[in-house]
Amino acid sequence: MTNEDTIVALATPPGQGGVAVLRLSGTEALAIAKAITGKTPEPRYAVFSNFQAADGAVIDQGLVLYFRAPHSFTGEDVVELQGHGGVAVTQSLLQECINAGARLAEAGEFSKRAFLNDKIDLAQAEAIADLVSARSQAAARAASQSLQGVFSQKVEALAEELLALRVYIEAALDFPEEEIDFLTEGDIEGRLKTWGAQLEELIGQTSQGCLLNEGVNMVLLGKPNAGKSSLLNALVGEERAIVTEHAGTTRDIVRETVVIEGIPVNILDTAGLRESDDAIEQEGIRRSHQAMAQADIVVWISDATALDEAAREQALADKPAHIPVLDVYNKMDLLDGAQQSEHTERLYLAAKTGDGLNDFTRRVAQLVGKNQREETLFIARERHVRALQRTQEYYQHAYAQTRGARLAELIAEDLRLAHDALGEITGTVSADDLLGVIFSSFCIGK
Repeated sequence: MTNEDTIVALATPPGQGGVAVLRLSGTEALAIAKAITGKTPEPRYAVFSNFQAADGAVIDQGLVLYFRAPHSFTGEDVVELQGHGGVAVTQSLLQECINAGARLAEAGEFSKRAFLNDKIDLAQAEAIADLVSARSQAAARAASQSLQGVFSQKVEALAEELLALRVYIEAALDFPEEEIDFLTEGDIEGRLKTWGAQLEELIGQTSQGCLLNEGVNMVLLGKPNAGKSSLLNALVGEERAIVTEHAGTTRDIVRETVVIEGIPVNILDTAGLRESDDAIEQEGIRRSHQAMAQADIVVWISDATALDEAAREQALADKPAHIPVLDVYNKMDLLDGAQQSEHTERLYLAAKTGDGLNDFTRRVAQLVGKNQREETLFIARERHVRALQRTQEYYQHAYAQTRGARLAELIAEDLRLAHDALGEITGTVSADDLLGVIFSSFCIGK
């Protein structure tokens, strides 16, 4: 693909800093850089130069780097102008690039051009944004792996085997006069079963990668004064939520994100659940139930000195069955050792003192599957999980046919749909509107 226009954007964060990098990409990138610097640098060699306006006034000075197409990030001619970081100087230099013939890049346009020029696939392009926004070291490592193509290679391996199955089945359909059971002859059932197991494994890995990227929504529920806000403050490490002896202090949902064993956890502290005539508190309680329905984990916090199982059962009655519940017994510092030893299986903690907090975070990590698999090899997004789940649905239809009516035409169609769903992940099958949504979430300079 060749773009007629040349784009420019600031590739470093705006504001004051030691260095700012402006990136140009397109057929006129080198000519624009020459107009500003007066030099034509050799590819991949840094050259020191003044950066000048059209009237000859010096705007700044710094380094010029030229990457000749196709050996660049975008696959086009790319020039980087590395000058001093500052709002005024970078804006002046950016405006000179525009005056010389460039246009301001759209969000994610550099990465989009790299994708369209076959420098990276769609999953790798998304990994760039994920690497920039990673909220933990584990997420950064996983995003780097995805950028290097680890996730894409796994998807492509599945797609290649699926393509081989499709070719065999559709070729056999072209010769209906052959009186052989080609489904049995080609061991289609066995090959599909093996392929399905590999798909299932990838779905598990992708779901874990999605947790690293988007985080886990953990909702804290309980009666008033059970210790929800105290637990939030203990996890965050600061007084984020108001804690008093008065019931009903929390009226709205308080949101904070912490990293637990490498996984971002979005904590939602909710209003205490009880009967109330206060309209504002009633709205807070309604929002608590709404948050519970959308949670990945529900933490029910009980006051260990005043247990109320009936309140727990009533509050969780409407909870979707697939959402796990972690029961926590707070205020262990007010119990004596004999009371705790009666229930050793319970998770006790004292949110105000921090006792038992390590046990709590370990249990949370177990619930999100942290200890069920090896360290996540790649990062992923919710759309990847959905695409793989659709792939699995089509696969299951096809596999059921091999054990049922054995209609080859239906098997072929289901495998085609499964193949298309896989292709959406890397971009071999994509729609323009999908690309627009993906790249619009990027930084301007990416």
